[in-house]
Amino acid sequence: MPVNTHAGEPRRPPFDATAARRLREALGMTPAHVAYGIRAAYGIPVSPATVASWELGESAPTESELTALAGALWCAPGELLGAPGTLREYRLAAGLAPDALALRIGMDPAGYERLEAGGKWGGSERQAAALAETLDLPLPALLRFTGQDAKLSELLTSAATTRWQAYVRPVGKLVPVPKQRIQEVLQALHADYQASMAATLNWGGGDGTGESGEAGRAFLDGILAEFWARVGDLP
Repeated sequence: MPVNTHAGEPRRPPFDATAARRLREALGMTPAHVAYGIRAAYGIPVSPATVASWELGESAPTESELTALAGALWCAPGELLGAPGTLREYRLAAGLAPDALALRIGMDPAGYERLEAGGKWGGSERQAAALAETLDLPLPALLRFTGQDAKLSELLTSAATTRWQAYVRPVGKLVPVPKQRIQEVLQALHADYQASMAATLNWGGGDGTGESGEAGRAFLDGILAEFWARVGDLP
């Protein structure tokens, strides 16, 4: 998980402390050696105690410190990261600067910076495909970064609450998996939603509001995560 920072503090990406210690020990280095390498090669004033603190999980390096640490340990920055969650973290894992990534995907650097800061995706399908390939993005992450997850959530909600068959093709345009697989998942989501509503009505003797309505909303609130869990491993 990313280390929380207050406003004005440098960003600290998710850091794999165990990996950092393992890589250092494999090189036969001490925290003092690592700190010296960071200072000498990158000009960042890091002490052996700071390196030890990172490895113990008591603190975490900033983005620039993480890049320098990777250089001192002769590894890629991605080897020192925990599971990336944001677009910025996926970029760091790939060891790319923002302008370098923008160049690779054919996007204006300023536009990419805005995207990474939380702006809306304004690129083309070709650029989205290049982004996924360059950063090795899983499909759920790609749809989230390009703003397609909201559309997918709407389609899944409609499939669960109305006729699921009508949404196989639209979902398939967003999620490139076999049609039969999408059919099975949509049918299962529809059945589970209807079953949860019916069960709540039977237990409470309600009229579709109250507890049954809450059960339905809870199911739909988590439908996107449930869809990806049921689709399983993606090609």
